[in-house]
Amino acid sequence: GREMTTDQLPSTMQAVICHGPQDYRLEEYPVPTPAAGEVVIRVGSVGICASDLKCYQGAPLFWGDEHRQGYCQAPIIPGHEFAGEVVALGEGAAEQYGLGSGDLAVSEQIVPCGKCRYCLRGQYWMCAVHDIYGFRQRTFGAMAEYMKFPAGALNYSVPDSIPVAHAAYIEPLACAIHAVQRGEIELDHTVVIAGAGPLGLGMVAAARLKNPRLLIALDMNDERLAVARACGADLVFNPGTADVVDEVLKLTDGYGCDVYIEATGHPDAVTQGLRMICKLGTFVEFSVMREPVTVDWTIIGDTKELNIHGAHLSPHAYPIAISMLAKGLLPMDRIVTHQMPLADFQRGIDLVADGTASIKVTLTP
Repeated sequence: GREMTTDQLPSTMQAVICHGPQDYRLEEYPVPTPAAGEVVIRVGSVGICASDLKCYQGAPLFWGDEHRQGYCQAPIIPGHEFAGEVVALGEGAAEQYGLGSGDLAVSEQIVPCGKCRYCLRGQYWMCAVHDIYGFRQRTFGAMAEYMKFPAGALNYSVPDSIPVAHAAYIEPLACAIHAVQRGEIELDHTVVIAGAGPLGLGMVAAARLKNPRLLIALDMNDERLAVARACGADLVFNPGTADVVDEVLKLTDGYGCDVYIEATGHPDAVTQGLRMICKLGTFVEFSVMREPVTVDWTIIGDTKELNIHGAHLSPHAYPIAISMLAKGLLPMDRIVTHQMPLADFQRGIDLVADGTASIKVTLTP
């Protein structure tokens, strides 16, 4: 890698700026410079996440409604799935993070405040302030030529053997690993993962490492199901062409699956899971839903006595994700389907919105 000191960095860069829903523009923006404990990278690749899409589309979670404050603090540079080359280090940062100029580096998507109840209890991924790259003023994201990791960020170096576009998948893979850990999978379990997008595929690969009795992936897209098989699914079903609840019941002597992980973002997948899960099973809800989901809560309580586990972000999972990629455990050439220039960000967002022609879409600043 080319070494740079701060004074060698250009003064401005191309960046995508989110001004509001449907209002994202490619603009000139000042290149960040690192203060003490900070790191600046030249962004090598940045993924477009389903949550980026929902923010773009104006979902209330990000922009607020009568019930809640919006989460996105525009104007902001989006992008929380990324990897890049270290080009400048603030005082003490090299020692603190074990990073050197030219290293390929990633940073966990949340920069904890270190002061709230959750941070003080070690539950940093639930930090009350919740500065996540690409959404908050303190943590501008990676849809730009350069980005800064603030002091207190959780940074890691990535082996050079991992291509940079694949390294941008560390963030979604780490989230997938945490969701699988929340499922508390045992060796005799039948596990169903609903959704074989970038997150669901990572969950299949992580669940494979748990080696359950039977690992099943569901998706409406047969091409994605083929990739799910390559990630380690024993069986795959398309709810558009099969009665998936009936199939799972047949495979489990009528009892249902032990663990169901919802990673589709579609309300129907919640109802489907409540029908196919066994009594005393564990239901992991991962998705960011566009609208509130209504279900019969009696199934959860009086009928099946289920464990309902949420899953948010990726605590302690980045090193595992990096290791899985370094070991070649995922068919990354089939997962990262698109790499396009930063200027084509709109086409990238449209591809993710369409959902049929791509799996993981990345931008290359």
